[in-house]
Amino acid sequence: MITMNSSIRIVCVHILLFFSIIHASAAFSASTTSQNNGPLIDKYTTPNNLSSKVAIVTGGSRGIGKGIALELGRAGMTVYVASRSTRSGSISTERDLGSFEDCTVERTAEEINELGGKGIPIPLDVSNDDEIAQLVQKVQEECGRLDVLICSAFTTPPNLTDASFRDEFWKQKGQMWDACHGVGLRGAYMACCESVPLMIETAEKFTGTRPLIGIISSFGGKSYTFNVAYGVGKAAADRLASDMSVQLSKYNIDTIALYPGLVKTEGNIEMEKRGEWEEASGGFDLAMGETPRFSGRAMTLLAANSVLTKERSGKVVVVAELAKELGFTDIDGRTPASIRSLQFILPEFVFPQIEKQSGSPLPNWIKNNVPDYLLPWSTFSAGPPPAND
Repeated sequence: MITMNSSIRIVCVHILLFFSIIHASAAFSASTTSQNNGPLIDKYTTPNNLSSKVAIVTGGSRGIGKGIALELGRAGMTVYVASRSTRSGSISTERDLGSFEDCTVERTAEEINELGGKGIPIPLDVSNDDEIAQLVQKVQEECGRLDVLICSAFTTPPNLTDASFRDEFWKQKGQMWDACHGVGLRGAYMACCESVPLMIETAEKFTGTRPLIGIISSFGGKSYTFNVAYGVGKAAADRLASDMSVQLSKYNIDTIALYPGLVKTEGNIEMEKRGEWEEASGGFDLAMGETPRFSGRAMTLLAANSVLTKERSGKVVVVAELAKELGFTDIDGRTPASIRSLQFILPEFVFPQIEKQSGSPLPNWIKNNVPDYLLPWSTFSAGPPPAND
């Protein structure tokens, strides 16, 4: 694959910006302006065909895992919320969660119950194979089925709060590799190993049921992101979903790798409050981010649509792109852009450089009318986007 250095990529994106603006129709511009300036409306209909179904969500005490657990519960599912953080034991301390004091499996389960589902808190260390096996056995004994497995547990990598998180791999050594590949990758693999037999039984026992495995991944699986170990781990997560689908298709079980965008997790929000976010993230604007429940809505709609999951099994599903396809919003009424959309790339990477070089801000008629055009995945094999100097 041909690669481009940062200067050439900047020129190419500038040209793309020019032609995108020229070819954006007046109708599109008017509708986009209206969308940007009008009141935000929460557009989402909770599926009504999941109330008899059962899910396991690892990493469910906070972040994306919690967002998914809450939305599955809101749809009436029984959700086993699995995480290390519990009121009766230890709280994982890799990240300072500041004002978010009760990030525990008990609190997530309570919120699921408040939303109309059934939340069951399970203290669990995904790095412990025996604990995973015991959880699946518990689900089998209590429910006799398992319809959805969400693998969202992930150990926070070291040095996340400063620029060394993006350092060269030979300086990070094995500590970064183990953090990115232990719980997040091996833990997901073992959760699948233990869960699949019950999911096969579920598909056989309940006619028309197609159990679903969701592996939480990220754009780091497609493009250089943060550091070497992180990207390798996410690419492996994508391949896990892809290769499992080959073996599971004959059992009517589907798998997907879910790509959230920039997410307003508890940890990220606290980093921004402490003034650490910009350096650690490389300059991303967290205000453009998604809530964890945006991913939850995506997973819930997938779980409710076996025709769609069969079609997408083994593939990457981008939360923001699925939202546009199915017509749902985040809980605040916004529809965040995909990270590979010009609506994300230009404000994050190109506009700041143009304004820095010109010494003046770009006019709003450009900023407010960027088309939601998705760059092809092949573009991202050329390396990272140009850095914000």
